[in-house]
Parts: sequence; C-alpha cells; structure tokens
Amino acid sequence: MQFPSFIAKRIRHNEAGSFSATVSRIGIASIAIGISVGIISFAVLLGFKQTIQQKIFLFGAHINISAFTQGNSYEEGPLPIKNPVSDILPTMPEVRRWQAVAHKSGILKTTEEIKGVVLKGVGKDYDWDTFKKDLKIGRLIGHNDSSSIKYGYSSEILVSQKIASQLRLKLGDEVVMYTLQNPPRPRKLTISGIYDTQMEEFDNNLIIGDLALVQRLNNWGKDSIGTYEVYLKDFKNLDEVTNRLRRTVPPGIFLQKVTSTFPQIFDWLILLDRNTAVFLTLILFVACFNMISILLVMIMERTPLIGLLKTLGSPNHQIRMVFFRVGLHMVRQGLVIGNVTGLLLCWLQFRFKLIPLDPVNYYMDTVPIVFDWAIFVMVNVVTVLISALILLIPTLIITKIQPIKALLFKK
Repeated sequence: MQFPSFIAKRIRHNEAGSFSATVSRIGIASIAIGISVGIISFAVLLGFKQTIQQKIFLFGAHINISAFTQGNSYEEGPLPIKNPVSDILPTMPEVRRWQAVAHKSGILKTTEEIKGVVLKGVGKDYDWDTFKKDLKIGRLIGHNDSSSIKYGYSSEILVSQKIASQLRLKLGDEVVMYTLQNPPRPRKLTISGIYDTQMEEFDNNLIIGDLALVQRLNNWGKDSIGTYEVYLKDFKNLDEVTNRLRRTVPPGIFLQKVTSTFPQIFDWLILLDRNTAVFLTLILFVACFNMISILLVMIMERTPLIGLLKTLGSPNHQIRMVFFRVGLHMVRQGLVIGNVTGLLLCWLQFRFKLIPLDPVNYYMDTVPIVFDWAIFVMVNVVTVLISALILLIPTLIITKIQPIKALLFKK
C-alpha cells in the first residue's frame, strides 16, 4: 500500500469521537446535498423543457412554411402541394417529417353560446402519435370512416376541454361553425373527441378537423394547402435548417420558426436554464467552501503528526497527498449518498406524482421528471473535478508548518 493511502486510512479510522469527525460529516452532507440538488434540478428542468416543447409541437411545428399573405394571421393563402419546398425537404437529412395543414377562422354556435375558434385542417399523413396522450375522451377524426365523410370531407372535429366546457358540449354533440367570409358558410360538425393540452394558447381557440373541409371552405382544389409543418430530427438544428431553407426557397414563400411564433415561452425556458445554473453554482460554492474549512480543521488537529512526518523525512507533497486523499474519501461518500437520495426522490415524483402544479401557470398539473443519465454523469464528474482542485488549496498550509513547532503544538 502506498504511504499516503496508508496514513490517510489510519487518519479516517482514528477520527471517531473527535471534532474533525463531526465536521467531516458536515462536509459529506454538503457534497451529498449538492449532488442530490443538482440531479433533481436537471431532472425537473429537462422535464419542464421536454413537456412544454412536446405540447407546443402538437400544434406548432419546428418550421412553418406557407404562402406569404397580408391580413388575417389565422389563415393562409393557397400553397401548391407540388412546389420548390416539397422538392427541397426530401434532400435535407436534418428533416424528420413534414405534413400539410390549413387553418380557417370561424365561430362555433350552439343554442345558447358562441365561441370564436380556429379550425386546423389536417390530412391522413398527420402525426397523431404525440397527440394521443392529450386526447382525454373520444377518438380521432375519421379520415377513412365512410359514415363521417360527407361531400368529400369528414365532418368530425376535436375540441379542447376548455371549449367544450364554455359551449357545454359533450362527446357526440353536433355544433354549427360559421366561417369568417362573405357570405358566411355554416357547416354542421360532430364532436368526435375532446383533448386537453393545458396550454391556453391552444386550448382557448383551436379545433382540429379535416384538411379537405378547409379546402372546401376556401374553394381550393385538392392540390392546394395552407402550410407545410416541418419537424426536425434534432431541435438544435433549427436555426441552421431555417437559414438554409430561406436561401433556397423562392420569393412569396414565408418561413417561420417555432421560437418566433411563441417567443415568450422559449424566453421563459431560457430563463429557467439561467436560474438553474446560478442556483447550482451557489450550492457548489457552499459545498466547496465547507470542504476547505473541514480540511483545514483536520490539518490543524493533525499538526503534531505533520511535524513528525516531516522530521522522519516525508516531503511536503507526500504529506499534502495524505490529506488530499482524506478529502477525496469524503467526496466519494457524499457522491454515493447524494446520487442515491437524488435519484430516489426523482423516481418517487416520476412514479407517484407527489408534487402538483397549477396548469394555468405551468402548462402541466405535476412536476415533470426526465432521467438523462448523461447529464447526471456530467454533474458527478464536474463535482469531483472541482472538489479535487479545491482540496489542493488548504493543503498548501502544510508547506508553512515547521517540524519543531509542530511537535510542540498543543490543540
């Protein structure tokens, strides 16, 4: 066994009942709290970001491509299905999928209530996988259901829980939609499902129907759509792909990133990142300060031992390594306790949803948790590296201790 490791082990075993044993427990607790708080913070932060982004991407693609129009922002001009964009997208490896949609403003009217809405028409190629978990009751619109198709389009729609409550609608009810055009064109529609994303931006006015219905209302042919919704394989490539598309698409085609469509939400997510970074920095600073103080106490308690080792010929770097290893042992213990505690608390929240949230303010009803093991490993590695560097600072005092004075030192 190496000499520094042997002495460090003896020091740890002889600590029981001493003052340094108490402060070492404080050091271990500081590291454990820092690690557990770091794990919980990143799990919650990633959960917030992932949950909110998934809800936004239900109705707002990474990139929206439409014909440039002026006036009503809820509707688009006709965009041919076959256009330069449809030729470019298949050649871009960053693009995961794209789908054709169209929007139409209107008013839903019952016998007692009216409500302004935006009808989003979707086709058979629409990606329902991420939407299904927000569908509370009912089923998706029947593109292939002959009983719901009249005049070449499906008359079924999906409405939000908020709209259903305001208009006192329930599953299977019929409601009349009046489009905002001259003359108005009423359509009787059937409620096939009710969804709830808990995001007021969507739930307050968006209903989902058949793309063919919007095409009929706008007097478009089957070869015209309103918008291409483009989804990327990696959201980090958003700016790069958008800039490349802008350089290649012809004039008259408008591109809009989701971060420009919902700037307040993405600014809020960026603010969460900054707040988390500041919070973790403060936690790590306190933990490192405690480690410095604790190691100094241990060095002061072991001053006679330091004098004896110097008298026997031990160099300063060897004695410094003894106390450095004592500090690293505390860090290891703190890492084990902190990881177990942090992961256990995250699992309990993930499994049992113990902490609720107000969906009006947070867009979700419980604190979300995402287990990103790469981030958790990074938290541990950064903590070990910073702690190791910090532990070298108090050991510098060993070089100032003179053997004769250390042997005469009394605690």
